[in-house]
Amino acid sequence: MSKRIGFWLGPVTFFLLYWGPSWGSMPPMAQATLAATLWVAIWWMTEAIPLAATSLLPLVLLPLTGVLSSSQTASAYGDSAVFLYLGGFILALGMEAWGLHRRIALGIIARIGGNYRTLVLGFMMATAFLSMWISNTATTLMMLPIAMGVIAHLQKSLSVDMKILPKALLLGIAYSASIGGIATPIGSPTNAILLGATRSLLQIDVTFTDWVMVGLPISVLLLFIAWWLLVKWVYPLQNRKNKEIEHTIEEEKVALGSVSKEEKRVMMVFIIVAAMWIFRGPLVAMGWTSLNDTAIGIMGALALFLIPSGAKGEKLLRWEATQKLPWGVLLLFGGGFAIAQAFQVSGLAAHVAGSLESLQGLPMLVALLLIALLVNFLTEITSNVATATLMMPILVSLGLALSWPPLPLLYTACIAASCAFMLPVATPPNAIVFGSGQVRVGDMVRAGFWLNIISTILIAALVYAMNFMQ
Repeated sequence: MSKRIGFWLGPVTFFLLYWGPSWGSMPPMAQATLAATLWVAIWWMTEAIPLAATSLLPLVLLPLTGVLSSSQTASAYGDSAVFLYLGGFILALGMEAWGLHRRIALGIIARIGGNYRTLVLGFMMATAFLSMWISNTATTLMMLPIAMGVIAHLQKSLSVDMKILPKALLLGIAYSASIGGIATPIGSPTNAILLGATRSLLQIDVTFTDWVMVGLPISVLLLFIAWWLLVKWVYPLQNRKNKEIEHTIEEEKVALGSVSKEEKRVMMVFIIVAAMWIFRGPLVAMGWTSLNDTAIGIMGALALFLIPSGAKGEKLLRWEATQKLPWGVLLLFGGGFAIAQAFQVSGLAAHVAGSLESLQGLPMLVALLLIALLVNFLTEITSNVATATLMMPILVSLGLALSWPPLPLLYTACIAASCAFMLPVATPPNAIVFGSGQVRVGDMVRAGFWLNIISTILIAALVYAMNFMQ
């Protein structure tokens, strides 16, 4: 029903706004931008048609209304943040092609998971680490069968822990997939939204290192809070050794066999790319002045198509593998960046900023809490990418209206968009573990509600503290 309503509500809203009377002092181009944005937003929120298809609407509406030319609109779909994420996706495909991600995960779990509590921690740490570099969805899909195998081996146990361990373990995987994505710019699609928005709206280049300085501390703290919440409060597990756990993990490791040449080569490419992202500043100082994070990511992606594998004539990655790339997500980025550009060019951003001046005097910490809370619970029922996209230009206007630096507002909204833990529909990781049959909606709400509240407070407080220390 919501899809059918949204299908008609989107264009009706557009035509009423575009052809209707002027809204006070709002410039005509700003009103046209608002009309186009609301059509896109309604279709995004209700998923009247596929999200990626809706993301093509700006290519029609913005030139049609005269807000942007066709070339200006299309250029947003080629923003460097889109190609940064493309490079990250291809690097992830290289890891998946040779099972390197599975080896990394089992290595982490084997070193940490000796009892029920640390088993959950091991899975969560492995999931979070992989999610820093691989899509949250792909990471969850990879970790789920490993977890289900461990659960199946332990089902013979008659201890009370086996009634709650599957819930804690699977929810831990879902939550840590989202939490890990916060740590790096390529960890979550919403992060790329912020990179593009800061470049187009604020002319600020947020580097890989800039992001990690904010995202990594929040990710690490939230990961351990989520683990503590799951194993000590919501689903209390015993803190004792279990030989069967160690035996099961060892069996999984043995099944992988020895490290292949291909895995070593992919790992080398991955390490070099990560190092260049982290130490880009010194490289620029050494004379590589045009080097940016996007170029580094694409260099790494190209290396996978150039470096030979063990098979004669074959490379580490074949182009056919790119059919698995989430092209729809890249289109979502482009649609969002086009709308953000339209906000600036049409004067809508300035108009929104003027209308928000009445909020003058509101403490910044309170504003950050409200933003985090709004985005957090809104993404429980809507696409986090769509929510982040729509919030970016509005928050830039809010910052200008209240004479605050806009970046803390953008960071808060962007990170909060990755922290929806209550419902299966909130994120793909939540939906995947719910589909296992081991977790019910009530189980997810029971843990997710408190984690939503805690993450809201943590994000707002840490972003505020980091801004204060600058």
